[in-house]
Amino acid sequence: MRHIWFLVFTLQEEVIKEEQIALIGYVTLVVLMLSAMVIIFFIGFQKRKNKLLLDKIQQQQEFEEEISKTQSEIQEQTLKHIGWELHDNVGQLLAYASMQLNMLSSKVSDDNKKKVNEASDVIKESLKEVRSLSKSLNNDVILNIGFEKSITNELDRLKRMQFTSAELHTIGTKVELPNKKHEIVIFRILQEFFSNSVKYSEADNLKISLDYKPDELIIEASDDGKGFDIETVEKGSGLINMKSRAELIGASFNLQSQPNKGVVLILKYPL
Repeated sequence: MRHIWFLVFTLQEEVIKEEQIALIGYVTLVVLMLSAMVIIFFIGFQKRKNKLLLDKIQQQQEFEEEISKTQSEIQEQTLKHIGWELHDNVGQLLAYASMQLNMLSSKVSDDNKKKVNEASDVIKESLKEVRSLSKSLNNDVILNIGFEKSITNELDRLKRMQFTSAELHTIGTKVELPNKKHEIVIFRILQEFFSNSVKYSEADNLKISLDYKPDELIIEASDDGKGFDIETVEKGSGLINMKSRAELIGASFNLQSQPNKGVVLILKYPL
């Protein structure tokens, strides 16, 4: 009888152990399944979160690009309007003044005729400068005469105004830019550089080079003025405009300067 009870007890223990093992296996399986579900949920959540962040960044970039394009278009329309005003109104007034002085020249004494002629020459030169400036402000004129010719005209105007030399050098085989409007943007960046050189640099010489590479156009503009500390100078609207315009057309922008060592602007425009 004792032997029978011992066998029964042993069988019960084995059954209990098997049930415990089965229970542990079941619990382990449930834990693994829950862990897998949590991991899958977390991965899905992270992917969705990252997608939302990327969408938000893309929307912000598109919004900023649209703002930049709008600002650029407004600036171009403003410049065009100013160009028209200079050509039509100021130009006509100067032309009329020159005509009046020519008529007066025949009626004054010889002593005063020289002064009248000098004043007439100044007005004629001013009229020439006004017409040249009005052309450089009109993007239709820039597109019509071409990118390089527009730069040359601007350099000639600056040389008459202030600089001892202002030269354009072309390297490599000329390639048409894939987007004609980008020519205007690059020209406006260079105009801003020229304007800063006139106002701040006290430079004598300007140099512009257009280096046509197989896959990019490298534009380098430099002056030999007093320069500035690029790290400490206050970033004005001119510098910000140049940089934002470069970003708008996908060009890299690099401005280099040191005190007493002039300023160098390097643009790399992908072809």
